[in-house]
Formats: sequence, structure tokens, C-alpha cells
Amino acid sequence: MLFALDGGIDLKKAILSILVAMVLVVLIGSSMAVMPTKFPPSRDIAWPATMTYPNGYQESNRTFDFEQSVQGNGYFVTYLYAKAGNVAVKNYAHGSGSLNSEATLTYQNLDRSTHNVYSDYNDFAQDCIQFKEDVAMVYAPMKIAVGTGYYAANPLDYSSLLKEKTWVKNYLAGTSMHHEVEYAHALDKELEIVAKDKMNMTWDPELESVGYTQMKIVEDVTDGKAHIGVLQANENFLNTWADGDHPDKEYLDLVAKKSAWKNPSIEIDEDYWGTYHIEKNMTLEVPYHLVMKTEDWLPCCFGGYLTIPTGYLTNAGIKGAKGVFDCTCFKAPTVAEFPRTYPVV
Repeated sequence: MLFALDGGIDLKKAILSILVAMVLVVLIGSSMAVMPTKFPPSRDIAWPATMTYPNGYQESNRTFDFEQSVQGNGYFVTYLYAKAGNVAVKNYAHGSGSLNSEATLTYQNLDRSTHNVYSDYNDFAQDCIQFKEDVAMVYAPMKIAVGTGYYAANPLDYSSLLKEKTWVKNYLAGTSMHHEVEYAHALDKELEIVAKDKMNMTWDPELESVGYTQMKIVEDVTDGKAHIGVLQANENFLNTWADGDHPDKEYLDLVAKKSAWKNPSIEIDEDYWGTYHIEKNMTLEVPYHLVMKTEDWLPCCFGGYLTIPTGYLTNAGIKGAKGVFDCTCFKAPTVAEFPRTYPVV
């Protein structure tokens, strides 16, 4: 009781009550400062501390552009790897001899979340990687002097046949394309790769997604081995969402249990030994659209008890609460249950 016996206010108790209230506000505010989101399932979005659930807009758009031109003679090793969301590209090469190479890489990784109170939540993700290469290599054994010590007087002997390996994967669509040249004495190649994925989720939910993968090859291989492989999963990695209540759980369960190697819908495995001219243009596009409408929670709050869907009215739980919704259980009290008390003066 904050009132003193003389009718005034006990300042010590009043100040203590205010401090307790301030501590509670700070604790409640800190517990609501971060809202983790699981869409796409592989991305955890931590909202800024200044943004409180459920209002908010967040966007992250990472881009990268890379251009390269290399000419020379000697020994070389190159490695390139890029992953944006659900798409990834890798390129690796080594050999000794002459090299003339031009390459470009374009990368985008976009995440956008709009979570407003008075509109449907929306999560949007878009990723794209494009890699182009025009390369000519000719094998030759090389001796290279290194530094000014022992290896300057005793050059290192590099005699490595040519190898280049490139693969692209689209995890959203369950697509993989692979190309490799090894043990070659000469290689003249033009390569182009495009990998894209897009997911647009409106939380009723309605999901639209597409996974796009393309590999183009024009090459001449001299005295070597060329390998080309394509694998496409039998099912879209998202198509079991309709069987579950929560998309994130279904997605994670599916990724953990399924593999594209199990009954694939497309499987290509080619090997060529010798000298060949090869041209390939491979494109796989996997679109997906899911509509899974659900009734709003407690729809009677908007239109009244009589507007509740029939499926709800037949539910045993709703039947038991009928009197609460139509107010027939209410009875006006005739006697005050808790008599009013007055402060001691």
C-alpha cells in the first residue's frame, strides 16, 4: 500500500514500485528485440535490435562482379567457388605449358522479408550466379627457377598434363551438372554457366518458386579425357509441403532424407577418351507453385460466432465453447463478489 497513515504517499514505496516497473519493461523489451525467421529454410534472419516483432521490413542484397584475363607460360593452378543461397558453382584447373584465359563471374544473393501487422507476411529470395570462360591451353613440360637459392640453380621440373573441372548445382530444384577434362595435351574451350533460384512466399501460405540451371560447352580436346554428367532429382525438393502444416519442418525433413541419386528423373554420364570436338547446351528449369489457404485464427472475432466455418462449428472444442461465443452463458451478477475497500486514513 503506497498511502501513509497521515493520508500522504509513502515515497520510498512509490520509488521502489517505479523501479520494479522499469526493470520489467527492459526485460520484456530485450526478449522481443530479435525475431528469427526460417525462410528460406537454409537462412536464419536475425532482425535488428531496433525492430520488434511482428512489424518490420528487412532486405539484404549482396552482389559481386569478377573479370579476369591471363596469358603466359609455366605452371598454373586456379580455383573458383561461389555459392548464393541454393545455387553453387565451382571451377578448378591446373597444368603446365601455355595459357590464354578470359573469365567473368556475376553473383547476386537477395533476401527480403516484409512482416507487417495488417497485411500478409511475405518472404522473398532470389539468387543468381553466371560464369563465363574462354580458355586455350597447350601442354608442355616446364622447368622453372624459383628464388635466388638452391632452386635458382636447380629449376623445378613441372610436367603436368592439363585438367579442368567445372560443376554447377541447384539445391532448390535438385539439379547437378558436371564437366571435366583431364590428362589432355591441348584444350580450347568456351564455357557458360547460369544458375538461378527464386522463392516468393506469402504467408497464407502461397509459394511460387523456380530453379533454373544451364551449362553450355563448345570445346576441342586433344589426347585427353572428357566427362559430362547431369543429374536431376525425381521430385522437386519442395513438393511435400502440401502434406504438412509447417513448410520449414517439411523442407528440413525432406533435405535430410532424400537424395537426387534415389530414382533420378534425369541421369547422363558420358566419357570420351582421345581427341574430340564437343558441343553441349543443357538447360533444366523446375517451377513450383503451391497454394495452401487456411482460415484465420478465431475467425469469429471478425464476423461473429454465426460466421464461423462449418468445419469449426462441428469441432468438439468449439461446441464446448458455444456459450462463450454466443454470450448465452453470461449472467449479470446480483451481489458484488468482492466488496470495495478504502484506504486507511
